[in-house]
Amino acid sequence: MQTFSADIIVIVVSTLFVLLIISAIVIFTFLYQKRHQRYMKERADLQTGFQQILLESQLEIQEQTLQTISQEIHDNIGQVLSLAKLNLGTMDINQLDQLQQKMDDSKGLIGKAIQDLRDISRSLNTDYVSEMGLLQAISYELEMIRKSGAYTTSLKTEGLPVKLEAQKELIIFRMVQEVINNIIKHAKASTILILLTYKPDTFSIAVNDNGTGFDLTPLNAGENTKFGLGIRNLHKRAQLIGAHFSIASTLGIGTTVTLHLPLSIHHAGTS
Repeated sequence: MQTFSADIIVIVVSTLFVLLIISAIVIFTFLYQKRHQRYMKERADLQTGFQQILLESQLEIQEQTLQTISQEIHDNIGQVLSLAKLNLGTMDINQLDQLQQKMDDSKGLIGKAIQDLRDISRSLNTDYVSEMGLLQAISYELEMIRKSGAYTTSLKTEGLPVKLEAQKELIIFRMVQEVINNIIKHAKASTILILLTYKPDTFSIAVNDNGTGFDLTPLNAGENTKFGLGIRNLHKRAQLIGAHFSIASTLGIGTTVTLHLPLSIHHAGTS
């Protein structure tokens, strides 16, 4: 009787495991196609100026989000489900004390996978920058990076946070994503620190890393390196929203990227 009950438990848990994987794949594919079609249509409608840059930022955030989700599924959720599968595959009904422990462990692992999938489902909605606000969106981005285990991350604020115009927050968030990508690809850093400063008439954000740093001379000389073009693109986006963008870097110490955005009287009075 105990053998029959244990077999039923294994079958039920294994079935839930398979359904969880299938559901995640179906949801991921459906939402990606839906978002991709929507943004492709919007891109065809918008041609130049601020709206074009805004749309490009939306598409780039979507692309970056999908890359992050892919990595998250591979590195974290995949590992958790593999451990759950291992537990299920090594259950021995003749060792009742271990059997109960492995069942409890499997439940915990599957519960974690479900929560991670819920987080991923939320991030598939690339409007989350507008819904959560810039501060929470950056916090979520850093948390995903921290979970990789490759970086120590920190997010600090000074002053009373205010909500900026939705379009500006989206462009600023995309700029932050681009700076972080540059850190990951080039800086050989171990820490990423972001400071948001809110003053009555100015908002600023500084992204700092402790990487190798780089020589700014080629950039200042106007050489068209791929890295230089990326930085000039950041300058262009900053100008479109009326902000000032600057970089300070020291070889062997690290780099700090700063954005200063003047705030209107309306924003200064927002609580």
